[in-house]
Amino acid sequence: MKPKTNARRWWLLPGALLAVVAGSGLWYGSTSPGGVTELTDNTVPEAPDYSVTATARALSEADPRPPASHQTPKKQTGAAIAPSLAGTDIDGSLKASADGQLMVSLEVRDFFDYFLSAVGEVSPETAIGQIQHMAQQHLPEPAASQAMVLLDQYLAYKQASLQVLQTELDPSLQHNEAYQLQVLGDALAQLKQLRQETFSREAHLAFFGQEEAYSEYTLATLAIQQRTDLTDQGKQALVEWHRNQLPEALKATEQRLQADTHQHQMRVAAMASASSPEMAGQRLSDLGLDQESADGVVNYLQQRQAFDQRFEVFREAMAKEPRSGLTGTEQQEHRERLLNQHFRDQQEQTWAKLKLLDQS
Repeated sequence: MKPKTNARRWWLLPGALLAVVAGSGLWYGSTSPGGVTELTDNTVPEAPDYSVTATARALSEADPRPPASHQTPKKQTGAAIAPSLAGTDIDGSLKASADGQLMVSLEVRDFFDYFLSAVGEVSPETAIGQIQHMAQQHLPEPAASQAMVLLDQYLAYKQASLQVLQTELDPSLQHNEAYQLQVLGDALAQLKQLRQETFSREAHLAFFGQEEAYSEYTLATLAIQQRTDLTDQGKQALVEWHRNQLPEALKATEQRLQADTHQHQMRVAAMASASSPEMAGQRLSDLGLDQESADGVVNYLQQRQAFDQRFEVFREAMAKEPRSGLTGTEQQEHRERLLNQHFRDQQEQTWAKLKLLDQS
């Protein structure tokens, strides 16, 4: 039996609720990535249970959901409860199935967070009251009541998670990467246990399943990077193997991010090795950058090239002008006159001042 709490008692804790609302996105629950500790460059994981985390497996096995018969709208009717929510679409939604049961999904958590994010501008009572009003107005029973029970549990979880979020590092070890990873893993495991104790399995998986699957991947990759018995190629192979264990949606996003990062690195390298702005533009075009963007890069690099030439003339003028006998104010006025003489554009004057500081 999962604990039920009274939402009203959380209305008495606006400060605590505000703190957990603000900090709720900083942590993800996870188990520790112990599976990578015995792997070497020549090791290939073979056990099926080892290659797929429990969270990832549960997500992949989730049953497809039937269409909803009732749901809350995306647009608010009437005035928003807080200025920050005015003119915005409502994140997430509450939905009920044909038999009147609440359909638990990540959209429910997003819906709760949308209104709870206004705490600080409005009282917790107002935010919770709006959630209750919309549930009762748009959902049948028992779905409306089930939504409020789930909100109760979510607020209880947020309150209890404060202790985990406030864990302090040992000052003597706070710069030790292995220690940092251990503390992070312990904190994430505590949050996962707290979620399991607070929510039903369905709600736990719906609210935090994606985060926990990604946190397991992140912790594993951090542990791999700290290994001293692996080559760079071995590390890369293991990271890619862990990436393949992610649920399909997360895996697709991560692969896209990796591809974007690789493409970005190639473009930066092409620009750095180019002997002229025009060559940089051609190399970027060869790497797939659209012509308008490539032309913009060329124009910018040409502008910087011209600036560098003018800066050398400006620096030589600064060195030639006698400054002996001038007060600090007079030296500053002299420098400003030379800046205005050599750089008509305000942006280039700023670049020149920064470059002078680098050379001082």
